[in-house]
Amino acid sequence: MGSNPLVRKTRKGLNIFYYGKGKGKTTAAMGLAARAAGADMDVFILQFVKSKAAAKGQKLQSGEWPISSEILFFNAAKKSSVKSIGKITTEQTGAGFVGILGDKKQRSVHIKEANKGLLLAKKIINSDKYDLIILDELVSAVELGLFSEKEVVALVKQKPKHLHLAYTGHDAFENIIACSDLVSEIKMIKHPYYKGILAQRGIDF
Repeated sequence: MGSNPLVRKTRKGLNIFYYGKGKGKTTAAMGLAARAAGADMDVFILQFVKSKAAAKGQKLQSGEWPISSEILFFNAAKKSSVKSIGKITTEQTGAGFVGILGDKKQRSVHIKEANKGLLLAKKIINSDKYDLIILDELVSAVELGLFSEKEVVALVKQKPKHLHLAYTGHDAFENIIACSDLVSEIKMIKHPYYKGILAQRGIDF
């Protein structure tokens, strides 16, 4: 655990929800992770819906996307020997995009992976090993019908009082907002995709 036990005991852990149709929700969450690590806090990033890296010698399957660049950076930075910097652990739990970008997987595959992620999230939250846990695309999994809003609310409410918990998604679920301390909407004004410009490596992923 990165931070001082006394600090953890007296800290008010926040529930943080980044949502909206605009680009920048995951980017905001990853910036939060970097800031926390810089403050000697240990961080766990669990990404829902997004697939793991392809096994050596294999290609990504339909609907899957390469591991995002910030995750590659955090994984490399984890090997740092600087004692004043917290550790960032990352993991993906999902089978890629659901029903778009060429996804041909059975819906049951996506539901199974999402629920495995939900169980893992509960385990990480109750481990008492981290100062900040980021559940990227957690709310997106609700939007896709992979698990329920009720399950997310129960997950948020079960966390220890000193733990910071952040989660992202597109839609403003009323009960998720109600149990959050900090809620920021990322509104789309313009997006290059609608000009036919595809995702850019290092900017979008």
